[in-house]
Amino acid sequence: MKELNLAFIGNPNCGKTTLFNAYTGANLKVANWPGVTIEKKEESFDYNDIKINVTDLPGIYSLNSYSIEEQISRKYIEEGNADIIIDVIDASSLERNLYLALQLIETGQAVILALNMMDIVKKRGMKININKLEDKLGVKIIPISAKNRSGLDELMETAIEISYSNKVHNIRVKIDNEQDITKKYDYISQIIDECVENKKDREKFTDKIDRILVNKIIGLPIFIAIMSIVFLLTFTVGDFIKEYLELLLELFSNKVLYILNNIGIGPAVTSLIVDGIISGVGGILTFLPNIVILFLCLALLEDSGYMARVAYIMNGIMQKLGLSGKACIPMILGFGCSVPAVMATRTLKSEKDRRRTMLLIPCMSCSAKLPIYVLFAGLFFGKHATIVALSMYLIGVIVAITIGVITQKLDKNIKREKLIVELPEYKIPDFTTVRKYVGEKVKEYLEKAGSIIFIASIILWGVLNIGPTGFVENAEQSFGAVIGKLLVPILKPIGLGYWQIAVSLISGLSAKEVVVASINILYGVETSNSAQLYTILESVGFESLNALCLMIFCLLYVPCIATMATVKNETKSNKFTIKLIAFQILLAWIVTAVIYQILNF
Repeated sequence: MKELNLAFIGNPNCGKTTLFNAYTGANLKVANWPGVTIEKKEESFDYNDIKINVTDLPGIYSLNSYSIEEQISRKYIEEGNADIIIDVIDASSLERNLYLALQLIETGQAVILALNMMDIVKKRGMKININKLEDKLGVKIIPISAKNRSGLDELMETAIEISYSNKVHNIRVKIDNEQDITKKYDYISQIIDECVENKKDREKFTDKIDRILVNKIIGLPIFIAIMSIVFLLTFTVGDFIKEYLELLLELFSNKVLYILNNIGIGPAVTSLIVDGIISGVGGILTFLPNIVILFLCLALLEDSGYMARVAYIMNGIMQKLGLSGKACIPMILGFGCSVPAVMATRTLKSEKDRRRTMLLIPCMSCSAKLPIYVLFAGLFFGKHATIVALSMYLIGVIVAITIGVITQKLDKNIKREKLIVELPEYKIPDFTTVRKYVGEKVKEYLEKAGSIIFIASIILWGVLNIGPTGFVENAEQSFGAVIGKLLVPILKPIGLGYWQIAVSLISGLSAKEVVVASINILYGVETSNSAQLYTILESVGFESLNALCLMIFCLLYVPCIATMATVKNETKSNKFTIKLIAFQILLAWIVTAVIYQILNF
C-alpha cells in the first residue's frame, strides 16, 4: 500500500488539532486558546487505498522559534520529514497567518495552504479571492472548515495529487533567521489588499466584547467573578446531586454486605470488600457530580474563547512576579490537573521561567483536591461550606503570588518577557467539543477510581488489618498505626496530630482523591456516610479548625506521583525534582502551622 506523510503546521489556535481529529478519528484535546498542542502527535488512516500518516505539530508563529514546543515544529520542518506540508491557516486572520506561510514556501518543500474557518469568514461578510491568492503565493490553496468537516476530501485529494507529481523526499534545508522581516510584511499587506474584500466593513463582535472583558480596570474583577460563579455551581449543585449518590451507594453497600453474609463469606473478605473497596472507591465516586460541573464550566469557557484572554488579563500581575503572562496558562491548567500544566510550561522561553512556574503550579487546586474540600467544608462549616471551599483556591493563588514575589527578589537577573498571545474569536461553544472534553475528564476520573484508588483501598485495608503480630481486629495495633504515630509529633503543631490523618496524607501521594478514600477506611466509615464520619472525628477532638488545616495542607503539600514524574521528565533533573518535593512539604507545613497557631491562640 502506498504511504503518504503529511504534517499539519500553523499558528496557535488555527484549528490544526480539530483537522487532525477529523481525519484520524483521534480524540486529542481541542480548546479555543493557544498552547494546547505542546508536542507532536502522530496518527494514521486509510484514504482511497493509501495509508496517510499525519503529524500534528505544535503551534508556531514563525520558523525563527525559541520555545521548546516551537523548536519541535521547526526541527521537523528542517529535517524534511513530511512529503507534504499542510499549513493550516485561520482564514479570518489571514494577514497574521501568512508570515509563516511565506517561510514554509521558501523552504522549497511541497506546501499546501488549508484556509480553515471559512465559515467565520462568510459570517463576517468577508470574501477571499482564492485564485488570485494562489497566483500571488505560487501554491495550491484549499478553503476548508475543520469544525464543519467541509473541504476535507478536496484537501486530501490535492495532497495525494501533488505527491504523485511533485513528491519531495528528505530535503534538509537551513532556515535563514536573518530574513528581511519588513519586506515580508509589506508584501503580505499588498496581498491582503488585493485578495480580501470587505475586511473592515463592520466592527468585529469579538472587539465589542473585549472592550469589556479585557478592560484594564474591570477585566480582572470580571475574571474573578466568573471563576467564583464556576466554583459556586461546582459546590452547590454538585453537593445537591452528591447527597443522592451517597444514598444509592449506602443501599448498594448494605445489599452487598447482606449477600456476602448469606453465602457464608468470611469476615476478613467481607471487611475487605465492604469496608475496604466499596468504602474507598465508592466514597470517591460520590464526588463525580462536582467534577462534571467543574469541567463542564471550564470547557464552556475554553471553547467560547474567553480562557485565552486570561493570560492577557493576568499579564500585569505576572510581570510583577518576573514572569510572562504566558505563565498564567500553565497555572490555569493546574486547576484541572497538574500534569498537563507542567507540560504546558514548554511554551515559556527560558528554562528558568519554566522552573519558576513549576514551583507555582502545585499551589493551584487541581480537581483531585476538590473531594477533600467538598467533604471537610461540608462536614464542619455548614452554610459557609461553599465560601470555605472557595477560599482554598484563593489561598493557593495568594501563596503562589507570594512565592513569585520572593523568588523575583532573590534573583536580580530576571528578564521580563513581553507577552504575545493569540486572542481567538468569541463563539458559541461547540457541543461536540464540550462533550468530548467533559467525557475525557469523567473517563480519567473513573479510570483513576478503578485503578489507583482501588489498589490503594486494598493496600490501606491490609495496612490497617495486619500488624507485627499478624491479622489484628484493632487498627491501633496495625502497621498503619505504627507508621502514622511516628509522624504525629511532626503534624501536631499544624493541627493534624492524628495517626489516621498521617496515613491518609501518605496515601494521598498516589492521588489526592485517595486522601478521602483513606479517611473513610481509616476511621471505619460505612461507604460514604458523612454523618458517621463527622461523629467519629468530633469524638476524637477533630474540629473545624483541624478540618481547615487539613484542607490547606492538602492544597500545598507534594503533588501526586504522576506530577512529580512529569517534572522529572520535563526538567531532566533529579535534583530539581527532589528540591521541589522538599519545598512543597516545607511550604505546606509552615503555612498550615502559622494559620493553626494564630487561629488557635
